[in-house]
Amino acid sequence: MTTFDDRRDAFEKQFAHDEELRFKATARRNKLFGLWVAERLGKTGADAEAYAKSVVLADFEEAGDADVLRKVSQDLEGAGLSMAEPELRAKLIQFTERAVEDIKAGR
Repeated sequence: MTTFDDRRDAFEKQFAHDEELRFKATARRNKLFGLWVAERLGKTGADAEAYAKSVVLADFEEAGDADVLRKVSQDLEGAGLSMAEPELRAKLIQFTERAVEDIKAGR
């Protein structure tokens, strides 16, 4: 193997590692966001956990955060608790930061 091959392999491994961490952080963020919304919807315990899981799964519909925000907005509106998109995006950012910190801390 050449030095170039070694460097390429190292970059590929780093990229795969970074993508795995990004995926974990996004899933954690969506769960935290889902639990926060569940609280506003009056859900507790297993119902809150199930709702948070549905938010995590909603993120697989399309790339980006639009699918998560759309689901949460519709659920809040359905319960008569509509929130402005900028407020929801701000919460999503807050939970992103918390999720990244949790992942870095090994939680």
